[in-house]
Amino acid sequence: MMGTGGMPMMGMMTGRVEGRLAFLKTEIKITDVQESKWNVFADAVRANAKAMMGMREGMMQARDGALPVRLERIEKAMALCQEALQKIKVAVEPLYASFSEEQKRTADQLMVSPMGLF
Repeated sequence: MMGTGGMPMMGMMTGRVEGRLAFLKTEIKITDVQESKWNVFADAVRANAKAMMGMREGMMQARDGALPVRLERIEKAMALCQEALQKIKVAVEPLYASFSEEQKRTADQLMVSPMGLF
């Protein structure tokens, strides 16, 4: 799945992120007035997707080595997840505040799935 240097996987993940963002933007019915807040959110999602690819590679490496080293790698990966979640939260709050009640209901249903955020 990683392919040569992980690049095919990165392209596939980036495509999925862009597709998911386009889907959400359409379903939530982002208005022209909300566009700038949406762009901040979308940029945070894109940046986090790239960071998560790096974390995934680190987790693959975490399977090798002595237990203390593996635990340290896992701990770093979890810290990256926490940081990524905080960045998304900061980007979501002003966007969500600008939503109509209908948009909020749609976002509440679609933006967090069983597979994770967005």
